[in-house]
Amino acid sequence: TPHPLRTTVTGATTTTLTAKPGTTIAVVGPNGAGKTTLLRALLGLTDRATTTTLTLGDKDVAASPPHQRHISWVPQDTALFPHLTAVANTAYGLRSQGVPRKEAHHQAHHWLTRLDVGDLAHRKPGSLSGGQAQRVALARALAARPRLLLLDEPLAALDQSTRSAVRHTLRTHLADFPGVCLIVTHDPVEAVSLADHVLVLEDGATVQYATPAELTRHPRSPWVARMLGRNAWPGKSTAEGTLLLDDGASLVTADARREGDPHETAAGPYEYEAAAGLAVVGPEAVSLHTAPPTAGSPRNVWQGTIREITAHGGRLRVLVSGEPDVVAEITPAAAAELKLSEGTPVWVSVKATEITFVPL
Repeated sequence: TPHPLRTTVTGATTTTLTAKPGTTIAVVGPNGAGKTTLLRALLGLTDRATTTTLTLGDKDVAASPPHQRHISWVPQDTALFPHLTAVANTAYGLRSQGVPRKEAHHQAHHWLTRLDVGDLAHRKPGSLSGGQAQRVALARALAARPRLLLLDEPLAALDQSTRSAVRHTLRTHLADFPGVCLIVTHDPVEAVSLADHVLVLEDGATVQYATPAELTRHPRSPWVARMLGRNAWPGKSTAEGTLLLDDGASLVTADARREGDPHETAAGPYEYEAAAGLAVVGPEAVSLHTAPPTAGSPRNVWQGTIREITAHGGRLRVLVSGEPDVVAEITPAAAAELKLSEGTPVWVSVKATEITFVPL
């Protein structure tokens, strides 16, 4: 039967999660945010954080020892037993649950075949490639019929071509997985393509728990916005629709979300309460110029210097130092036409309509 997840974790990492059966949750955050600590707390393997409640279905297993929690874990290094073959590794969880050897090996072969490594069943981990070992580790985790599946950076150690193949395999099998899955990842593509929800941790606390679409539209912290490749500047909105950024710059926006309504005060008829938030702009909405722009008279123009140019798909990402710093995304043809290189002075322009203000 499907098992919903309800858990509260306290200590070095603090969060409350609820998820329906079949949900995949990506866990993201800067280094040291508490992502692996969260997984270890769910497993019951750390004193730094504890699960005060961990309900899988109708049973609270927060006080149960790790092996009785019905949780499978795939750590970063796969942790396959070096002395066991791929099939014996995969059957291990079932054998420890008391499943007879023949049936456990039959199930193990089934999972290895599903994950495209059935022909490697009798090899030991030492003779497997990184991608093959990752698939065997995943087969072992799924074969154990867990209620909760925890994957810690499952694709981080793989090269680019293997990573996309294993990501595709993972997506296929997570779609069929009846339990809840948590994936720790540093890769925004992974987070957005594999997950139904994204949990953002910073300094051990939950900053946001939302769908990928909501996260992209309304990131709740500069780190989230930057992970998704957006520009995000902390600041305050004013009554006139101007954003005063924390670094001293100001931007004009067509979308200053007015948090406080004007109201009568002793000082005068109206007072506007400035709302703190983030000004978010996609890099594709940032224009670069080698002379002050005049066409269309954009209202947000500032000077900067190109710090770095990197390839990003078929486009170029250009990091510009200025007030504020900004990332622009342009075509190689545009970069060539503007003769852009590191150290080139530029003018940056952003239309008011391209700036979204996200109140925090």
